[in-house]
Amino acid sequence: MTLFSAPTKKRTRSEAIFKTHCNLIPGGVNSPVRAFHSVEMTPPLIVVSGSGDTIEDVDGNRYIDYCGSWGAMILGHAHPQVVKGVQERMALGSSFGITTVEEGLLAQKIVKKIPSIEKIRFVSSGTEATMTALRLARGYTGRSKVIKFTGHYHGHSDALLVQAGSGVATLNSTATSKGVHAHIVQDTLCFPFNDFEKIRSFFKTPLSKEVAAIILEPIAGNMGTVLPDRGFLEMLREETTKAGALLIFDEVITGFRVGPKGAQGLYPVDPDLTCFGKIIGGGFPVAAVAGKAKIMDYLAPLGQVYQAGTLSGNPVAMRAGLETLLQLEAPHFYETLQKKTDRLLNPIREAVQVSGGCLQECGSMFSIFFGLSQVKSKEDLVSLNKKRFRELFSYLFDRGIYIPPSSQEAWFVSSAHTDEHLDYTAKSVCSFLSSL
Repeated sequence: MTLFSAPTKKRTRSEAIFKTHCNLIPGGVNSPVRAFHSVEMTPPLIVVSGSGDTIEDVDGNRYIDYCGSWGAMILGHAHPQVVKGVQERMALGSSFGITTVEEGLLAQKIVKKIPSIEKIRFVSSGTEATMTALRLARGYTGRSKVIKFTGHYHGHSDALLVQAGSGVATLNSTATSKGVHAHIVQDTLCFPFNDFEKIRSFFKTPLSKEVAAIILEPIAGNMGTVLPDRGFLEMLREETTKAGALLIFDEVITGFRVGPKGAQGLYPVDPDLTCFGKIIGGGFPVAAVAGKAKIMDYLAPLGQVYQAGTLSGNPVAMRAGLETLLQLEAPHFYETLQKKTDRLLNPIREAVQVSGGCLQECGSMFSIFFGLSQVKSKEDLVSLNKKRFRELFSYLFDRGIYIPPSSQEAWFVSSAHTDEHLDYTAKSVCSFLSSL
């Protein structure tokens, strides 16, 4: 289909390809949420290309994209400078399993931008980053227990796949996974996000002395966009410092998304470790764990906390991340991105409230929750109207607008989104809401 019109092309090729995939790949996908089960759509979207703020499927249908590889594509798809840099690096060789110059250049760029960071270790996925951060925290403190918050998703490593958000929330009532045995997660303690009283009460108990770290998304993105209450992050910093535990920020989503310093630039909190991903790879599989030198130096080869990866610091991926971060340094980049986001959301905010829902946002990421007036924790999502979200997804999809296929994910605006597409999207969302 063309934008701004009803579909004109059937998705017959998508159906055929998905059927073949299902015979070869479990569920036909390599990450569960891509199956579109939450929005009850078959076949799911099968993309062939992307340019700027649009993507095109194998049947030639085009969509305005508000998923952006789950937030990674802050510059939009196939940004010319990123493409050029990657092609230059590819011509020199794509992988060596040996240190390259690009690793240091990207490391220097990130360390310079984030005040809490002194050293950084690159890995290939957000799951690797958070897994390494916990191992490092345990190795540094000599303690075993970790605290996470319900609804916060930190990848699919066993110890963190407890009461998680994102796609895993659809598996069962406790949002964990078969194959994760009780003894593996017995040292993972879960608390409701934004619950001051329960955290403070816990840190008055002897068990708090066994806690190696608290890990959290400072601004949640995997149960929808949920911000911390005033003073909550500061309270976590205070309690972990008194207890001798580490504070780990999972900024895989928020890093360089909500501002030039990520969530750490919005709140006066200095974490011990930070996990990055998505944007620092510019569309390639890159993530990192970073933090204070005295902690990071516990990693091998200096220390006895082991971590390794053949493709860690891959030069092509490093170059893509570097080119992306360079673009973010353009004058008024984030101010312009915020103006784009406001252009989209200003007409929608009141319409969402009238329809019996709420819109929650931070920078260029936001979520619409139907049936709720406010979301502060996963526990608030019990009354979420998932059926209404499925209707919105289908309504927009049929009009050439693609949003994340889950009611508990954030939407993202990129610098490539045009005023025309933003206005068309706002009009379409408001039209859906007015029909309720």
